[in-house]
Amino acid sequence: MVRTEEWRRLSTTVLLILAVAVAYYAGGRIGLHQSVVVDGAEVTPLWPPTGIALAALLWLGLRTWPGIALGTYLAIERISDFTLSGLGIVAGNTLAPVCAYLMLRRVGFRSEVDRLRDALALVFLGGLLPMLLSATIGTWTLVLGGDLPSARFWPVWSAWWAGDAMGVLVVTPLLLVLRRIRRPAEGGYRVPEATALVLTSVVVTVVATRSSLSLLFLVFPLIIWAAVRFQLAGSAPCILFVSVLAIGAASDRTGPFDGQTLLGTMINLQALNGAAALTGLLLSAMVTEQNNVRLKIEQVCEDLAELVEHLARGKPER
Repeated sequence: MVRTEEWRRLSTTVLLILAVAVAYYAGGRIGLHQSVVVDGAEVTPLWPPTGIALAALLWLGLRTWPGIALGTYLAIERISDFTLSGLGIVAGNTLAPVCAYLMLRRVGFRSEVDRLRDALALVFLGGLLPMLLSATIGTWTLVLGGDLPSARFWPVWSAWWAGDAMGVLVVTPLLLVLRRIRRPAEGGYRVPEATALVLTSVVVTVVATRSSLSLLFLVFPLIIWAAVRFQLAGSAPCILFVSVLAIGAASDRTGPFDGQTLLGTMINLQALNGAAALTGLLLSAMVTEQNNVRLKIEQVCEDLAELVEHLARGKPER
């Protein structure tokens, strides 16, 4: 019986590892559709597998880290033949989300992202800081392997780091909220409001990213609307939609990205994506935290009123 239970536990772990590898590879295929070549290296403004890897670790724990390594290997094979330098990239892409997971666990991160401290931890300890590892290891691997001139280190490094960090800031919150998202209650105004938000987001984002005028700032009222009214369940999909359309416009060199150099396009694109992700993530966490505090105060007031009523009924008449 004990041995059967061990085999069952082992088979479950293997299946989870394979599922993570498939999800990582699928995310890589999606990300490569929007890739650009920076000084001879293929990088993406948004690398979804990084966000998928961190979400998988937060859901399933460290036992699934081999799936990240396997998914990275499959993604590299999709781009070019796997060489010795690919081992360094596999190590960096695996180590970065693992370190992010360990740091988030260390500070008591909650996957509900219902506190401002959780949002800040996800931004800095989940995205910005640990992704320095994958960018540094991966870029140095290309340099030492002779695939990248040392003079081109910093442009490739910065693009690599930004793509991995954006994968965490954009994809991880969306995956975390998908586990607990609920359909708005019928009979109220939430369904019509959500529909209006979706339709408005489509129209405004398409105009902002495709118009020759500098109208990218128009996406921020939409993100604020989504975060204030629907918290992370609204802001996370909105941020992803804005990022995907902005990346598409930047890749086509159209709209506000028309006529810009590759460096200028990448800077403007990552500035937009980063600002959008930070605005939606932090604001939704603040609103959720305030709502939870209000609910707790209301509950305490109700309990106190019940206690007073109970004491009043038990008070003897004179």
